[in-house]
Amino acid sequence: MSTKTVPPTAAPSGRDTGIERVRKQLAELNIQAGGSIHRNLPTSRLYEMAVDRREGIIAEHGPFVVTTGQHTGRSPGDKFVVEHPEYADKIWWGDINQPISPEKFQELYGRVTDHLSARDELFVQDCFVNAEPAYRLPVRAVGETAWHSLFARNMFIPAAPVELSNYEPQFTVVHAPYFDAVPERDGTKTTTFIALDFKRRIVLIGGTRYAGEMKKSVFTLLNYLLPEQGVLSMHCSANVGADGKSAIFFGLSGTGKTTLSADPSRTLIGDDEHGWGNDGVFNVEGGCYAKVIRLSATAEPDIYDACHRFGTVLENVVSDPETRTLDLDDESLTENTRACYPLSFIRNASRTGTTGHPTTVIMLTADAFGVLPPISKLTPEQAMYHFLLGYTARVAGTERGVTEPQSTFSTCFASPFLPLPPARYAELLARKIKEHNVEAWLVNTGWTGGPYGTGHRMPIAQTRAMVRAAVEGNLRSVPVTPDPIFGLGIPAHCPGVPDDVLQPRTTWRDAAEYDSVATDLARSFVANFEEFAPTVSAEVCAAGPLVR
Repeated sequence: MSTKTVPPTAAPSGRDTGIERVRKQLAELNIQAGGSIHRNLPTSRLYEMAVDRREGIIAEHGPFVVTTGQHTGRSPGDKFVVEHPEYADKIWWGDINQPISPEKFQELYGRVTDHLSARDELFVQDCFVNAEPAYRLPVRAVGETAWHSLFARNMFIPAAPVELSNYEPQFTVVHAPYFDAVPERDGTKTTTFIALDFKRRIVLIGGTRYAGEMKKSVFTLLNYLLPEQGVLSMHCSANVGADGKSAIFFGLSGTGKTTLSADPSRTLIGDDEHGWGNDGVFNVEGGCYAKVIRLSATAEPDIYDACHRFGTVLENVVSDPETRTLDLDDESLTENTRACYPLSFIRNASRTGTTGHPTTVIMLTADAFGVLPPISKLTPEQAMYHFLLGYTARVAGTERGVTEPQSTFSTCFASPFLPLPPARYAELLARKIKEHNVEAWLVNTGWTGGPYGTGHRMPIAQTRAMVRAAVEGNLRSVPVTPDPIFGLGIPAHCPGVPDDVLQPRTTWRDAAEYDSVATDLARSFVANFEEFAPTVSAEVCAAGPLVR
């Protein structure tokens, strides 16, 4: 990687870039930046430098395209949390939050900062997270590449020029993608590491160029800080209608979280990470990080347009080497192709990133077994149960070795990013649902009429109709019937959806086969909930399937 010296960027007359102040702040973090510091460069300058440094290419219509090498997704097995004694009893330790001693972290941190100190150029983005002013926090990203600096500028909320003169970061992402750990020396599992120090508010990332680690490590840090203030941090999208009724959408990848929240008749608050505080819901971020494999210009016009726009960073998207035309269907590098762009690229996006308390909570699942109702009403206890469960299913062909539908459970729809015990988040959700009289719904965007391979995917038009009816309050007075296996409240009618579609058992040719498959899935729910049973009330435990 090039480390050639580039003169410090010249500032317009009368503008104080504060470079020397930043240099001193970095020195306090043991980063002795002797070369050029590029602070808060705008998109155009970062493009120029990234091209000059051969970090990527400019594709047709202007997006900046990069490849991330062997890491085309997150590395959850390489995540560590510093085990400070005063924090040890608060963390949800395990395979997700692996402990690293303060001494071992400091040794690794010292080698990383030595690596960055030796660079001729460092890139700094001074940003904020949390759109709600009451919870706004300054976060600094410092690293060795121009395109990752652009990613941070797109993903977080850039500080305005007037905010830079006295900017004091409250936590720092120290990013060294070209530094590899030595497991035998550093106590890591591989050459890759994502280490979080909640006490010093430092995120340390190395050995991977996949930019999603920056985004998700900051989210993890907020998942520790926000609940301490009574704020529910959520892996969800959110939107609001012209009537002021807002909705939040929980869901894992492939369940439709981005698609269903991007309703042209409603204002998008954000597509991925939010907080629910005293005054309502707010976006944590200032940008979007959308999965774009096989993206449709018809189904996702705004995201499709963003992929073909100057300022967007595309990770592992294939383009023609001569014409630089994008091929969004090409998964030869990975199926996890991504686009990072400012939220302002979405036409109906909120300019404030905030809205009031939601009237509706939607939990999305893509049930590949085809047995869950397409929409069902949840009691507060059922909402807590299914939030802790975080169920969806993978289908054949989406991952190597997956030849038939497989259940997937991700606690709170966000288990890789939860530093605190899951019950903490579930209790906050249940409390807010009750306090604000919020309706909760489970929406199955997966299969109907049978499992994957036999049935068919729920038509998106019908799913949109069900979601629209829920968020607009059109199902409030509709009677519901408990599902005999799962106990979920199935509405008798829904505008725009045939009544028989709402009852999954009637869509199968063989009702006995439905009963068998549904019972098996219900039993897997019960088995996977066992670890949470000691941490929740008897009412929540009883809110699961009726089959034991």
